[in-house]
Amino acid sequence: MLTVLIISIIIVIVVLLLAVLTTSKAYTYKHTVDPIKDDSHHESRDADEKSKNTESTKQ
Repeated sequence: MLTVLIISIIIVIVVLLLAVLTTSKAYTYKHTVDPIKDDSHHESRDADEKSKNTESTKQ
């Protein structure tokens, strides 16, 4: 019975260490973000929305 308890404790410690190791490795991972494409269509649409918003506040 004592050997089962010792083996169980060893398994719990190994699983805990692996979980801590995986979590710390995940936090140190450097994520990258793709740059935003320069799209003139979005800029003109944003400008149109801004002009509509300023016109509606004037009224």
